[in-house]
Amino acid sequence: MEPGICYIKPEYLIGEANGGDSNGQTTSRDGDSNKRKHEEEANPQNEAGNKRGGGKKERKRGQNKNRPVFKDERFSHLCHSLIEGPGGEPCTLSNCRYVHDLDAYLEAKGEDLGNECYVFATKGYCGRGVTCRFAKSHTDAQGRNMKGMDYDEQTPPTTCNGISAELQVRLRKHNYDFARSKEVIKQAEKLRDERKQQAEQEKKEETPVESQPADAENVTPTPPIGSAIDDSPSGRDAPRKPVIDFREKLVLSPLTTVGNLPFRRICKEFGADITCGEMACAVPLLKGLGQEWALTKRHESEDIFGVQVCGNNPNVITQAAQVLQETARVDYIDLNIGCPIDLIYQQGGGSALMRRTNILELTVRSCAALSDKMPFTVKMRTGVYADKSVAHELLPLVEEWGASAVTLHGRSREQRYTKSANWNYIEQCAAQAKHMPVIGNGDILSYEDYVERRALAPHVSSVMIGRGALIKPWLFQEIKQQKFWAPTSTQRFEMLRRYCNYGLEHWGSDTKGVESTRRFLLEWQSFLYRYIPEELQLSPPQKINSRPQKYRGRDEMETLMSSSNAADWVKLSEMLLGPVPQGFSFVPKHKANAF
Repeated sequence: MEPGICYIKPEYLIGEANGGDSNGQTTSRDGDSNKRKHEEEANPQNEAGNKRGGGKKERKRGQNKNRPVFKDERFSHLCHSLIEGPGGEPCTLSNCRYVHDLDAYLEAKGEDLGNECYVFATKGYCGRGVTCRFAKSHTDAQGRNMKGMDYDEQTPPTTCNGISAELQVRLRKHNYDFARSKEVIKQAEKLRDERKQQAEQEKKEETPVESQPADAENVTPTPPIGSAIDDSPSGRDAPRKPVIDFREKLVLSPLTTVGNLPFRRICKEFGADITCGEMACAVPLLKGLGQEWALTKRHESEDIFGVQVCGNNPNVITQAAQVLQETARVDYIDLNIGCPIDLIYQQGGGSALMRRTNILELTVRSCAALSDKMPFTVKMRTGVYADKSVAHELLPLVEEWGASAVTLHGRSREQRYTKSANWNYIEQCAAQAKHMPVIGNGDILSYEDYVERRALAPHVSSVMIGRGALIKPWLFQEIKQQKFWAPTSTQRFEMLRRYCNYGLEHWGSDTKGVESTRRFLLEWQSFLYRYIPEELQLSPPQKINSRPQKYRGRDEMETLMSSSNAADWVKLSEMLLGPVPQGFSFVPKHKANAF
């Protein structure tokens, strides 16, 4: 069998027009393997303009730029004075640019998408009022928005965080007090400079054993510099009682775009222990941008929740960490020094910080010193280059500087998500930590993968799951129950329905919220389609980077869910969220469709 291919049972294979060999591998006229064929099928839109000189196909990696995005024009929004329906207080703004003709708006809005509004059914009140795409379920005969009999206005919201108007004004006017951040930065700089001077002095005093003075053994060694901001010599050698126990946990990785709040709710239902928001950049947080602060939102089901930040300046990162500690309900803050995105890397952030150790030291020391009640963690890769791993050198230093835990992804920036994660190297690094938990990350898609990786790396405290959770959100349940679970297509479709309901609750049930939910559902489906039911595989379990042979499911829905064609993903979304707007098209964010 050819590596990198997930072989399917013969009765589920779809025959190719040009025939195939006995191994089920189909070969095209130019000798391409079945693996290459699936790469082409996953992105039919890249047929044109996909060749370099010499006719060689361009390798699909990175992101699809200039993708079509649904835009809900501002002038098509209903004025807030009419959200609850007719009969309310008239709009007092002379220059209001929103719609004030309620009848014309309702006619243009179109038919409702269903008979029941999930938000109204669960909360007793829908804040989108008459703009809701399910408005008939909670409007009276006069078209007024209603409240349920059991609705209680005093009930606390199910989500928290984000940014308040008052905080936004303070940040934008530079009125926020960052005295704490400035103080810990100064002390971190002092500790760093002392460490450098000590290292230089030791280097100068290094002499051959024969030339050492007779009383050299009586010289008192210089006390080591610890990770705390005071002068105590505890450092990484002293055990510390953790505020959060990161050991023996299943951690959901922070996932840009797809790791949103509705998806994290799904993972919590399946047994994830710790969740983390999508990566937020420090500069937009300090500028008070609502779009960036939205990444910090937390659902009440997320009992242990963290926010991941990235940046290239220790002052900025420390200030962002201070604002989050003081204004948001988070349990820990994570620093991303493994992000491979070119834009972040070229600005000196993400995985570039693994090469900027002086900046990294200041950042970790100062952020860890901000509070002894909120852990500061670090997520890193093996290094920048595939042939030059540096994590084994950085990890003990990060512990010394005060980090509460480190997550290590077993690939370099150069490898991105290709090749296999190096769990032997993860174990080598984890064995160097004295008291700090080390969380391993990479290539876990089944309970069998989990057991195998834990056996390879016994010093790893916990496991973080990223792409595996996108493909199989029930992976957490499999690991905890120590057995495979093969959901039917009906069960998987109901999971998608729950996701859409959570999306309508989070992004809104009006037209803008429906289309936001649809877009994120389609992005998730670009990973979900890769799941292959165990009953269809020739040699389960499925490996994360293995592409399947072309196959059909056991029923029509299973076949539709396994399609790599984005048009079929749109069909799925229409079953859940109604017809797409006129002129709608979808292109996945990642060119390689997650492989």
